[in-house]
Order: sequence, then structure tokens, then C-alpha cells
Amino acid sequence: MLLAIVLLPMTGYISTGFADTEIKQVEIKVEKTNPRADYWRAVRNNTAGYTAVKGRETGELIQGSGEVWRQLRNGPIATYGSWLIGITLAVLSLFYMWRGRVELIHPRTGKTVERWTLNERRMHWITAGLFIILGITGLSLLYGRMVLIPLFGHNGFSAYAAIAKWVHNILGPVFMVALLSMIVNWFSNNFITKVDIQWFKEFGGMVGDNHPSAEKLNGGEKIWFWSLTTVGMLLCFSGLVLDFPNFDQQREWLQLSHLIHVLTAFVLMSFAFGHIYIGTIGTEGALEGMVTGQVDTAWAKQHHDLWLKKLEDEGKAP
Repeated sequence: MLLAIVLLPMTGYISTGFADTEIKQVEIKVEKTNPRADYWRAVRNNTAGYTAVKGRETGELIQGSGEVWRQLRNGPIATYGSWLIGITLAVLSLFYMWRGRVELIHPRTGKTVERWTLNERRMHWITAGLFIILGITGLSLLYGRMVLIPLFGHNGFSAYAAIAKWVHNILGPVFMVALLSMIVNWFSNNFITKVDIQWFKEFGGMVGDNHPSAEKLNGGEKIWFWSLTTVGMLLCFSGLVLDFPNFDQQREWLQLSHLIHVLTAFVLMSFAFGHIYIGTIGTEGALEGMVTGQVDTAWAKQHHDLWLKKLEDEGKAP
């Protein structure tokens, strides 16, 4: 009993000692973390606060999705986009080395038929020219920090980027108008038919010596048209969102539009390389139609026999 009388009062000191030890351990754990982490986590959580400045998103101190956009733009999109363009060019080069140019089977007759009118050719070349300018300026703005600054320096790239950005923003809506006019004018000629399905099965005559039948526009040209109609218009509308940010768009919409704009641009450029290849060095006589408006009847019979037959039935072919 005497021992209990002596020891029991000491239990308070013992328990207090354990409690102090636990508190010190908690304090040590807390000290290992940034005491301001919770504050900045709340700030980056897009929590709206109060500000006397009125306007869209003025109550948002830091917009966290901006960092996600930056990482996507400069990371996978820029990387895989360059791979897509590089692989497309490499495949076309290897295919040309293996296949060569698709030559005319029969000699030229010297007789020609009108394939494209003057207005159609103007519309095509204006749209194509705008597409090339926008592609060059867009790529240079995307890869400027990685490619152009090491070549031209900060001052040289800054001067170029200011001009490129202005040209890109001004010509973007002009390209949209030109593209829309082309879509409207050629819409009725681009419906996929059974003839086109057979054309696809025979690889459009690009592989082997067989040349499948085709109407005025073959299956490949129709795929290019629908790519412009879908991907191209998505490219244009996303560009308009970026071009006119004064219509009260939130930054998340601008960032999403920019990612869509870049992705669709890469897809369209890869398709465009295929279109340019087939229309120039890939096929004999293809470019003549879009330059002069006329094609030899031998070329028309080989590549668009159903269209030539229709012209003959209408008395429009020699």
C-alpha cells in the first residue's frame, strides 16, 4: 500500500511525458511539410475570391488548368505532331522510291477536255496558298522556342514571331471563307458511291498496273474533300475562338480550342502532303488540270473514265 501511495502520483508525470513525446512527433511531421502548401493548394483549386476589379475570371488568383495546357502543348502534342509529319514525309518518300510516278499507259492524244474552270482554279490556289502560309506561321510559333530561337536568337525570333502571329491571325478567317466557298462549290460531286468503294479496294491504281474506274472525283479526292469539310472546319472554328477572345470566352475554352486547333492542323497537314504528292510528282498529268484547266483525253480515260464517258455522251469531249 505504501508503494502504491508513492507510485500513483507519479503516473501523471509519466502520462504527461508520453503526451509531450506524441506532440513533439506530430510537430516534427508538420515541420517536414510546407506550412503554406494547403494555402497554395486552395489557390490553385480555382477557388473564386473577391476582387474590386470586375470582369471574367477576375476573382480567380491562379488558373491551374493553364499549366496542364502548357504541358500538353509543349509535351506530347508538339512531340507526336512532329513525328506524324516526319513519318508522313518518310512514307511518301519511300513509296515514291518503290513505286515511282504513275505514268500514262497510252500516249497522249493531243485532245483535251476541261477539268477545272478558271474560277475553280482560282478558288483552289487561293485556298492552297493560304493553307501553306498558315501552316508555316503556325508551326514556327509552335516550335519557335525549340528550333528558331537557337538559330536566329531571341531578338530575331521576336521580330519574326510578331509578324507571323499577325499574319496568322489575319489570314485565318480569310482561309475559312475560301474553304467554305470550295466546300459549297464541290459538295455535290463528293458523295461516296460504289464506284469509290471499288476504287479503294484497288488502291486507286497506285499499287499494280490496274487503274480502277472513277467519276470526275475519285475516292481519294473525296476523302480529302471530307477531311477538309470536317477536320478543316473544326480547325477554322477553333481558330476563331482564339482569334476573337473578346466574346467573353473563359480561359479553359481558349486552352481547349488551342489544343484542338493544333491537333487538327497536324492531321490536315499530313493529309495535305498526300494530296500534294499524288497531284504533283506521284501522277503524270495530274497537275496540268489544276494549272491550265485542261487534261489530255488519254489521262482522263485512264484516271476518270466514267467522267470522260459522261462528257462524250453530252457532246462536251472531242
